[in-house]
Amino acid sequence: MTNEIIIAGFGGQGVLSMGKILAYSGMMQNMEVCWMPSYGPEMRGGTANVTVILSDERVSSPIITTFDTAIVLNQQSLDKFESAVRPGGILVYDPSGITNPPTRKDIKIYSVEATKAAHERNLSKTFNMIVLGAYLKVNPVVSLDNIEAGLKKSLPERHHKLIPANLDAVNLGAELVKEEA
Repeated sequence: MTNEIIIAGFGGQGVLSMGKILAYSGMMQNMEVCWMPSYGPEMRGGTANVTVILSDERVSSPIITTFDTAIVLNQQSLDKFESAVRPGGILVYDPSGITNPPTRKDIKIYSVEATKAAHERNLSKTFNMIVLGAYLKVNPVVSLDNIEAGLKKSLPERHHKLIPANLDAVNLGAELVKEEA
């Protein structure tokens, strides 16, 4: 099975990190993986997205224009990628900063109040992991054990003390995700 995922938002929201952790987690699960980031010249505040492909077969090309899943964290990304989700696919979004919510009826749409939860719990640095937890609840493409292994692989050793907080954020996201009507 192959999962083709686009994660998009503003630079500084942890978009690329979320994709990298997901990719490393897939590697820990012996999957074929592709991670292809794309971002503007700005460091924070510019747009950023990453394509992640997780598969049990060889990945033939990292260049794709339609996706099984879109995880979007701002209005610009929703406007750009909602139409790129294949019929029957998944769209996960954080409603904070979204003025025009998704409207498609041929995909499954889920929301997670990650910004609000991260702010209320003083977990702003784990915002992206709350979103990742929401996605993994609705599409468990990798196990929590492999998320932990992916965090160990992607975070520098000096930041490994943050892994428990990141795993807590993943679990929080799984609790907070809601299917849209």
